Amino acid sequence: MSGTERLDALIIGSGEGGKYLAWHLARAGERVAVVERRWVGGSCPNIACLPSKNEIHSAHVAHLVAHAEAYGIAVERPAVDMGRVRARKRRMVDGLVALHEELYAQSGAELVMGHARLLPDRRVEVALNAGGTRVLAADKLFLNLGTHAAIPDVEGLAEAAPLTHIEALELDHVPAHLVGLGGGYVGLELAQAFRRFGARVTILEAGPRLAGREDPDISAALDALLRDEGIEILTGARIRKVSGRSGEQVIVEYEQAAGAAAVRASDLLVATGRVANTDGIGLEEAGIERDARGFITVNDRLETTAQGVWAIGEVAGSPQFTHVSFDDFRVIRDNLAGGRRSTRGRLVPYAMFTEPPLGRVGLSEGEAANAGLAVRTARLPMDSVLRARTLSETRGFMKVVVSADDDQILGFTILGPEAGEVVGVVQVAMLARLPYTALRDAILAHPTIAEGLGSLLSRITPRLEAHAPDRERDGSPDGPDGSVA
Repeated sequence: MSGTERLDALIIGSGEGGKYLAWHLARAGERVAVVERRWVGGSCPNIACLPSKNEIHSAHVAHLVAHAEAYGIAVERPAVDMGRVRARKRRMVDGLVALHEELYAQSGAELVMGHARLLPDRRVEVALNAGGTRVLAADKLFLNLGTHAAIPDVEGLAEAAPLTHIEALELDHVPAHLVGLGGGYVGLELAQAFRRFGARVTILEAGPRLAGREDPDISAALDALLRDEGIEILTGARIRKVSGRSGEQVIVEYEQAAGAAAVRASDLLVATGRVANTDGIGLEEAGIERDARGFITVNDRLETTAQGVWAIGEVAGSPQFTHVSFDDFRVIRDNLAGGRRSTRGRLVPYAMFTEPPLGRVGLSEGEAANAGLAVRTARLPMDSVLRARTLSETRGFMKVVVSADDDQILGFTILGPEAGEVVGVVQVAMLARLPYTALRDAILAHPTIAEGLGSLLSRITPRLEAHAPDRERDGSPDGPDGSVA
């Protein structure tokens, strides 16, 4: 095609994996361009992970102020100013975007703002945001397309203009009554945050319990936590019809086992899953296959069905976390250099930033049972961890799943303070394939949440053939390990 610009590498989408790949290849001397529709740096720094955690932290501060007397602090007439909450979030986002633009300039990778459509032979037509069109062709093409919030096919729902996480994080006022569709991680994080800002909040979850991917005891603990904060939770609620408009008045008609009912609210939030950004961009013309859900089909090296084309992150069906997209970058980077890196068998941790937060790595108790594995489990309530008591944050518990055969830690879950940080401690032990006894007997700083791991793991029943090398163990703490014996 006349006017086609040749590149060594072209990346569509500037999300986590794509941007790091662009910077890496450009610094290595390749001619690289990244096509991005709107969000420089991808969803995480603009509209997802970081902005949501920013506003969730503001909600945490609001909650602390509202309960300041419990900590011996007198506060008069605290008030939430959502305009200032949003301004704080926007300042952070603006700084992150500026940082990304600087990194693009330093690396030598070109950032092209526009909408891409794939053509055969690794060519891409870009309708530029500023006007005009460019056609780019590359030896290597990487698709970092991401996902967007799903809007279920419910009568009147789309017409009600519901909030997704994007619009919810741009509100400059506290909703009078927010109804959230979906009891997964995004829905629960935002529900608790807006309740702490002062909104009345109702959660409608189609499944039988909140956080359905977790064990029932985790779901029950989250349910009790949120109800205690004043959130109305309706599970087994299938949405039948929506009328009105979010931001004014909406009526959500739903059906439970007991019959049909409806809830009236001022605002409606949809958090019911994600859809791949793969429609209408020419994947078929480029010979790139998708699966039944619309995600790009890849092998364990993230190669698509078209030669010289890779997919990165959520659109490749990778777990929908920024840290996984970054690891996708590392898989591709190393394989381009002649390595044999694979996405198989990755140990992926995650955290949900409710308060207390939820963290997990490896198998849950239910997943281990479904896999038919012989395991031992132990559980420790957070009120047995002394650091949690110093914080007056004693809700939740830790739970560990250990192989019955070789003492390997198969999974760990924590609902409690600093959950994401504690998960990292256990993940490192799992990666090193340490027996649980190594972490059980480690000297961990006092008082920390992580030192509760010693008491948790002391509750694991030893294998009959296992013997402690230098002392008998009775399952009780050896000393000040940060827990209540």
